[in-house]
Amino acid sequence: MNGKIAVLALQGDFAAHGRRLREIGLDSFEARKPEQLERAAGLVVPGGESTTLWKFFESAPWEDAIRRFAATGRPVLGTCAGAIVLAREVTHPSQKGMGLLDVTVERNAYGRQIDSFVGEVDAPEFGKTLPAVFIRAPRIRRVGPGVEVLATRGGEPVLVRQENVFAATFHPELTSDTTVHELAFGARRLAQRTA
Repeated sequence: MNGKIAVLALQGDFAAHGRRLREIGLDSFEARKPEQLERAAGLVVPGGESTTLWKFFESAPWEDAIRRFAATGRPVLGTCAGAIVLAREVTHPSQKGMGLLDVTVERNAYGRQIDSFVGEVDAPEFGKTLPAVFIRAPRIRRVGPGVEVLATRGGEPVLVRQENVFAATFHPELTSDTTVHELAFGARRLAQRTA
């Protein structure tokens, strides 16, 4: 393991995740092959389009690589479409999920691209609100008993954690706030996994 965070570079704004990680003092690399995950200290599954992500996953052993990675306890962060593919259940329409998070996610729940918006989410654990960009965003409709809700919008969960797996229905990489990346990949968390 080399201490760098792998940012899945199949689609989506993976470069923006790299910038946020650099801002908190972490190195990252763009992962384009499943075997590259073996040497990473953490993993970002960025936004994009979940059905397109599954096409990439089915063309190479990505699913097995991501499952093995998560099973080691190393941190995983899925944002928007990344949150969808990590979920146990996906609706609207029904779609496969990896089941790494015990949540039910509804795709495109706010509407079409034109209905995308920028707002704030409530994050009392951090003592503040967080800026959030929602682009054809999903909604978390059910949260399992082992899932911790870290931020909400209008009472609905938008940022959750189940052990080492984090998911945001928004795009934290598209704001200047680094809270979500610090939460998932902060130095203390990485030190715990590599000790």
